[in-house]
Amino acid sequence: MRKLAPDEAALWAKVTATIRPLSRDPVEQPAPAPSAATVAIAVAKPKGRVPESRPAGSAAVPIKTLQSSTLDGSWDRRLGSGRIVPDRTIDLHGYNLDRAWQAIDVGLERAIAAGDRVILLITGHQRRGEPPLERGRIRAAVHDWLGASRHASRIAAVRGAHPRHGGGGSLYIILRKST
Repeated sequence: MRKLAPDEAALWAKVTATIRPLSRDPVEQPAPAPSAATVAIAVAKPKGRVPESRPAGSAAVPIKTLQSSTLDGSWDRRLGSGRIVPDRTIDLHGYNLDRAWQAIDVGLERAIAAGDRVILLITGHQRRGEPPLERGRIRAAVHDWLGASRHASRIAAVRGAHPRHGGGGSLYIILRKST
């Protein structure tokens, strides 16, 4: 990738100043357009992934990350190919946030009591468009809900569903074997 010439950098700064953010999160004001002397100096960027720094006073709430939980290879192959048959389905279409949370909680409780292993959670596809959107909030919150739920210790993993089970609008919740 080539470096921008000073006139190109100035033009690019003007273009980026006209960009409208996609979310309601506050956006940092862009730095003023770099001068020709500043553009000529190349700053070495660290290689690899650099973790974001946290403010000194922020304490993170420990929420179990279920998306990164590992399953053995046979589970992942069966889930990825769609060969798995869910034991139970929880459909959240038409629910508001409170009712969806209650349906997930009750559904997990019943599945654990029945000894089910695979739950298909139908959240619906996230609606495309410009924020603020009234739909897609359940899909956005479901991972946090599952990680913070009273049943989190019984959940082995959460994976995206195969297209035959709803694809991007559904999730598989894999429960641990009951002992």
